[in-house]
Amino acid sequence: MTGRPPPGPAPGPLPAEEALPGPPGAGPGPAPLPVLFLVSTVVFPGGTAHAQIRTRPNLLQLAGHEDPETLFLFAFAPGADPERVSAADLRPLGVAGHVVSRMRLPDGSLQVSLQGIRRAVRTRWRSTAPVLSAEVTEARERPGRREVLDGLVFQVLTEVEALVASDEAYTGELARLLRANAEDPGRFADLVAMTVAFDLRDRVRVLEELDLERRLEVVSGVLRDKVEFARIAREIEHRAQEDIGKSQREYFLRQQMKAIRSELGEEAREEADARRLSARADEAGLPPEAEAAIRGEIARLRGTNPASSEYGVTLTWLDWALSLPWSAEGEDSLDLGKVRRALEEDHHGLEKPKARILEFLAVRAAAPEAPGPVLCFTGPPGTGKTSLAQSVARAMGRKLVRISVGGVHDESQIRGHRRTYVGALPGRILQALRRAGVRNPVLVIDEVDKMGSGLQGDPAAALLEVLDPEQNRSFTDHYLDLPFDLSRVLFITTANDPWEIPGPLLDRMETVALRGYTEEEKVAIARRHLVPRVLAGTGLRGRLRIGTPVIRSIARLWTAEAGVRDLRRRLDEVARKFSLRAATGEEGPFRVSAGDLPSLLGPPPVHAPERRRSPEVGVATGLAWTGAGGDLLVIEGLRMPGTGGFQVTGSLGDVMKESIQAAASWVRAGAEALGLAREEFSGSDVHIHFPEGAVPKDGPSAGVAVTLVIASLFTGRPVRHDVAVTGEITLRGKVLPVGGLPEKLSAARRGGIRRVLVPEGNLPDLREVPPEILREVEVVGIASMEEALAAALLGPGRRGRRRG
Repeated sequence: MTGRPPPGPAPGPLPAEEALPGPPGAGPGPAPLPVLFLVSTVVFPGGTAHAQIRTRPNLLQLAGHEDPETLFLFAFAPGADPERVSAADLRPLGVAGHVVSRMRLPDGSLQVSLQGIRRAVRTRWRSTAPVLSAEVTEARERPGRREVLDGLVFQVLTEVEALVASDEAYTGELARLLRANAEDPGRFADLVAMTVAFDLRDRVRVLEELDLERRLEVVSGVLRDKVEFARIAREIEHRAQEDIGKSQREYFLRQQMKAIRSELGEEAREEADARRLSARADEAGLPPEAEAAIRGEIARLRGTNPASSEYGVTLTWLDWALSLPWSAEGEDSLDLGKVRRALEEDHHGLEKPKARILEFLAVRAAAPEAPGPVLCFTGPPGTGKTSLAQSVARAMGRKLVRISVGGVHDESQIRGHRRTYVGALPGRILQALRRAGVRNPVLVIDEVDKMGSGLQGDPAAALLEVLDPEQNRSFTDHYLDLPFDLSRVLFITTANDPWEIPGPLLDRMETVALRGYTEEEKVAIARRHLVPRVLAGTGLRGRLRIGTPVIRSIARLWTAEAGVRDLRRRLDEVARKFSLRAATGEEGPFRVSAGDLPSLLGPPPVHAPERRRSPEVGVATGLAWTGAGGDLLVIEGLRMPGTGGFQVTGSLGDVMKESIQAAASWVRAGAEALGLAREEFSGSDVHIHFPEGAVPKDGPSAGVAVTLVIASLFTGRPVRHDVAVTGEITLRGKVLPVGGLPEKLSAARRGGIRRVLVPEGNLPDLREVPPEILREVEVVGIASMEEALAAALLGPGRRGRRRG
């Protein structure tokens, strides 16, 4: 503790020691004294103490020495287990004294009074079993300087008076008693330790300190600590009394205010809030479980202090719970003819997605209570996924609410926060239903492929319960902790890449793929929807004409996308230029021509690889599928003298690297069929490169194109520049089907490719390709690499079978 001096050294041999007399009848020389060990009591010289003796060795010792004149050695083992005390546990310095009274208790123990005479040092054990006895000598105190002792005594008296003033357990009689014994510093220090509630170990420290100056310093340090403790305890008690008094005062004032409001005909805030919430609960159409919980919270609100934080938390919870549409339903019309007309009016093309929506709604009309699948619209940005859901809601007359889960990595965003958190709120699902105001809206969940997971849980796993028709009848949000029926909600989700959706979540949904638009479809969409909206938004309706050639030029030269979002931005940019001219006083009407576009939009950007103009050795054109649609993929290769090394560059993924290895192995294994000597491979290094190295590339569709590049390098036969190819190969040279064929053919058409080699297994997929693409692109089915080489390499070979 602060201010406490370090303990004095353990007592050792003292100067001028004198032997203490032994028990009556002992022989000459230092006689042993019987030992009583004490673990919870300390006896000081000149003082008395009471103890209860229970242990067998001590009881045997007292039974063998019943003469009240017997001198004992009181040895101390503070805090030890009395049943396990041994001679080694006892302190070497004790107190010689008498047992002045004994009283036997009903449990066999003895209540004794002990009187200390003088300090004694144990010099040697005489016996340790079954009872203890030891030779002892008197411990002599070391006197100090008188002026120092007087100063220390005065300091101790000052601290005792401070303690009496701070702690109600002590009275002024204690200070007067100690002042009367201040002439003897040693006796004075012992008396302070006996009369003030020192800890057991502090009393042992005072007893064992033979230097009087240090003994008084130990006493002073302990007293300082007790005075500080008493001051702090008194301050705490004072503050507690103030808080209690304040609470009682507030209670009485609140009761008086309640009585005054009652006289004036006014209600207290908690009563008014409870009455208002009860009325809302009567009108909410609550299910039994929710009603019981909400009524209980309203009753608890009545007895809560409005100034407390708990009142605000409970009030917020009740407001959220009663704001949800537990039974309110909006219009729900399943007129399939109306739905069909709305889809045709709002969307050009997209025949397959529109047909699937009609089938889905027809099943719901026939069996409204049967659980059905959740539709997930997948496709590149700007292809109409969200607008399809809006059309469905408009046609059915339902309210539409949208939430986006892109970038969400916290489970509480779906299930809500625990009510114990500060600022807790329900999850996005219940928040959306509150905005809708009905329990049967069309709820669009965007970007389900862009959810993450972190230390706060997996939101995709939480979304499983929301979308699963077998579970969402009793969806429980962590904040409300009440089951809510989501079975009346029509869920529609959207995603750009279905492969990025977690498997268990994808299993709960039925994907409807929206491919990229062709150029004709983009022109039609722009004429029917985009241009009217742009002209209305810029105030140029009837004053600006944007014709079909302009739209086609923008779509072909200024955009390279699967959807129409960038096309809308470019049209907006054109309209803004003319809006500025109109605002500066130029008269209209205005007309835009294709020749005006470079001055309005700047030079046409190049989004795709440069189109090949002539056949080249070691260069082939592949086709790739991306999240934004299809794209051309130029693959280059170089052959150089070396030792058979093989290098690939272009930010490739593991799947594509394995495809390149398979292609190289097939070419080397079939060297003789290609007219090559095997020595050509061991004496050459090959470098395969995919341009735009900063763009990551991966996927199982480049194997055929890479094989063409390697075969061209070693045979010296150039690859046709007007042919693009897609497909994966096996080590036996078989061509495997791939995905994304409509998008890839659309990219080939945009890039000016007029002949495309596709796996024979993909020929049935041509039914999904728009007819205008098939009219301009010749599709050739290939089943093996031999057919691909014959169709793509210049020189003799066998042609593939034309399909489409």
